[in-house]
Amino acid sequence: MDRMSFGAFLSPLHPLGEDPALSLWRDLELAEWLDRLGYEELWVGEHHSAGWGTIGSPELFLATAAERTRHIRLGTGVVSLPYHHPFMVATRALQLDHLTRGRFTLGVGAGSIPTDMHFLGIDPADTRRRTAESLDVIRQLVAGEGPVTRETDWFRLRDARLHLRPSTPAGLPMAVSSAVSPFGMRLAGQYGIAPLSFGIPPKPGSRIGDLVGQWQHAEESAAEHGHKLDRAEWRVALTVHVSESRDRALDEIVDGWTRYRNEYWALLGTPPVASRAEARALLEELIEQRGTLVGSVDEVTEAIRDVQQETGGFGRLLVNVMDWADREATHRSLELLARFVAPRFNGSLKGVTDSYTWTADLARALSGR
Repeated sequence: MDRMSFGAFLSPLHPLGEDPALSLWRDLELAEWLDRLGYEELWVGEHHSAGWGTIGSPELFLATAAERTRHIRLGTGVVSLPYHHPFMVATRALQLDHLTRGRFTLGVGAGSIPTDMHFLGIDPADTRRRTAESLDVIRQLVAGEGPVTRETDWFRLRDARLHLRPSTPAGLPMAVSSAVSPFGMRLAGQYGIAPLSFGIPPKPGSRIGDLVGQWQHAEESAAEHGHKLDRAEWRVALTVHVSESRDRALDEIVDGWTRYRNEYWALLGTPPVASRAEARALLEELIEQRGTLVGSVDEVTEAIRDVQQETGGFGRLLVNVMDWADREATHRSLELLARFVAPRFNGSLKGVTDSYTWTADLARALSGR
């Protein structure tokens, strides 16, 4: 890609033991820090169970964050469509679009936590169908099409239309999330909406659950429905941690990563790690596979280039913000990424490096005289 932008993805997931109210304020402080560092986007998720996910309404969080920030785009990452009436999703989205003066992107998905679905009496087998039904209606409503009348087994609309229209002629930006199954990417392709992917670089022979396979599904679906997707609008979320060296970076995250795996991933059946040494070894393996990008500025830069090459290229990298490191190390990592890694991909160094080269050449010529 000629240019890649950088953003952040905040689930958020915080280990048990911290005051959840204070974690919300810490996340808002993080939004301000990202804005000052020049990150282009912040995405915030929706969780209702398992204790670690403390934001049940990303829209409310983003409305507060909008008052504390100036430039950064704010996105729901994601609104779980099967949990909400599509009219309410659409009307909240357009209200945020106006409150943020066009800085809002509506990210949607099917939901991923079975216990959230259990709370609401939703069969996990129905979530993809509900997501497709909801997205079809939301697109019509935010575009001002209608009135919309629709009846399904889980929502009903009669002559529905919205008071507001998008704040700009380009309309309300949207994104569809995708993790393991091809559903999200195919839905993005069907409607020509930018995809937001989670995952690791490709595995040999795999087309599902890897980034190469995800993009192929999106392109195929887009072609089937008369759309063409742009890789520059493809967002990929990966965990990144930058420090002065790989050893220091590993020291900063290994304990937090171990707790995450042993307490949160364990809910999904992931086997725990027994020791710090085992955790470091597993992390080293993830780093080599480019599933996690950890190390010095140069090492992380190389890792990003590897992922770009292996996937065929994407336009936006979202850093998964995890509580693996403490607050100071996390903030320093984000700063190092913004100051020294991002400029190697977003073109901001070209002017100064060209000027330096020109001046050096001229200085040599003048010294000869």
